[in-house]
Amino acid sequence: MLERRRYLVVFLVILLSLVLAASGCGTAKPAATNQGGSSTAAAKVVNIGYSGPLSGGAALYGQDTLNGLKMGVEEINHGGGITVAGQKYTLNLIALDDQYLPNMTATNARRLRTENKAPVIFTPHSGGVFAMQQFNQEEGFLIGAYTSEPKILETGNKLTYRIPPPYDGYPEPFSKAVMEKYGKRVALVPGTHQYAKDWTKVFVPVWEKLGGTVTGDFAVDYNKETDFYTYVSKALATKPDVLFVGGASKPTAMVVKQARELGFKGGFILMDQAKLEQMAQTVPMDQLNGAVGVRPVIQFDNPGAKKFVEAYKKFKNGEDPAWEQAWHYTAIKVVAKGMEKAGTVEDAAKIFEGMKQIFPLNANDWVAEIKGISAKGGMLGEAHGIMVIDGKYGPDMPITLKD
Repeated sequence: MLERRRYLVVFLVILLSLVLAASGCGTAKPAATNQGGSSTAAAKVVNIGYSGPLSGGAALYGQDTLNGLKMGVEEINHGGGITVAGQKYTLNLIALDDQYLPNMTATNARRLRTENKAPVIFTPHSGGVFAMQQFNQEEGFLIGAYTSEPKILETGNKLTYRIPPPYDGYPEPFSKAVMEKYGKRVALVPGTHQYAKDWTKVFVPVWEKLGGTVTGDFAVDYNKETDFYTYVSKALATKPDVLFVGGASKPTAMVVKQARELGFKGGFILMDQAKLEQMAQTVPMDQLNGAVGVRPVIQFDNPGAKKFVEAYKKFKNGEDPAWEQAWHYTAIKVVAKGMEKAGTVEDAAKIFEGMKQIFPLNANDWVAEIKGISAKGGMLGEAHGIMVIDGKYGPDMPITLKD
C-alpha cells in the first residue's frame, strides 16, 4: 500500500511539471538579441558548395584551396555570421571530392545544388568549371572558379566568378627572365589536365615569338604519376636550357628534383598553379635556382597580406599559406558581403551583382588590392612574378594583366 502511494506521488509531481512547462511557468531561454538589443529570430544556415581534388596526386592542392574557404567561413561565423534582409545567417561549407575529374565535378555540383540548395559552388580547376558551365545558369548557381584559365570567361556564362588573375600575362615576362639568364631552348614537361594543356598552348607561341626553340613536348599526368624520371630524362636528352613545367606544387617539385638529380643546370618556367614556397617544402631552394613563378603571398608586406598570413598560421598550426588559401579566403568574404548587399542568399544573379558593388578593396584591409569584377566576371586584382636566384627570392616582377 505504501509502495502504491509513493508511485502516485511521483506521478503527480511529473504531471504538475509538464503542466507548468506547457503554460510557460517553467524556466525558459532568453530570446536571441542583435547588437542593438532587440530580439531577433535564430540564425538560419546558407550552404556553400565545394568540389575539388581531395584525393589523388592533386589532393594537397585541393586541400589548400578548401582550407582558405574553411578559414573564411569560420571567421565569418565567429563574427556573428551575415545579416541579409534583416535575417541572420551562418555559412555551412559542404565539400565533395571530384579527384580532379570534370565529370565528377558536374555530378557533385548537381548534388550540391539539388540536395543542399547551394547558391555558390567553388571548384579549383578549369575542367570542372567548364563542366559546370553546361548547366549552372539553368540551375541557378554561381560558380566560384579558382582557375587562371582566360577561356572560362569567353563562354558568355553570366554566373561565373573567376577568382585569381588570368595566366596569359605570365608567359612573356617569365620567358624573358629565363632566356636572358639561361638560353632559348625549352623542353615542355607539363601536366596533361585541361589547364596545363591550355597554358602550354599560350606559352609556346610567346616563347617562339621571342626567338626561342621548343625541343620537344613530354607531357605527363601530374595527378597520377609519382615518378617522372622517364619523362624528364627524355626531355633532357633534347639538350634544353629551360624546362617548362607545371601542375600542383608537389608533383611539380618532384619534376624539378628529378631534373636536378639527372644533372640539369638550367632554369624553369612554372605555370601559376605551382607555388614556389610550397615546392620549397620538397626541393631545397638552391635546387630551385632559375625557377620563375608567382611571387609568394608571404613575400608581400602590405598590412592586409601580413594580417592574413599571421591569421592563417594560427588557423593551421604555423603553416605558411600560398595564394590558393589567400584567394579562397578572399573569395568567400566577397560572396558573404555580396549576399548582404544583394539582400538574398538564394538568387545567384543578384548575389553576383551585390558582389560587384562592394569594390574596390584596399590592400590595407584585404590580402591584395582589388579594383572590381570585370564585365565578363573576372576579379580585377594584381599579379606578380619572381625568380629564385642563389637560393633566395629575387626582385619583384610586376605582371601586366589582360583582364
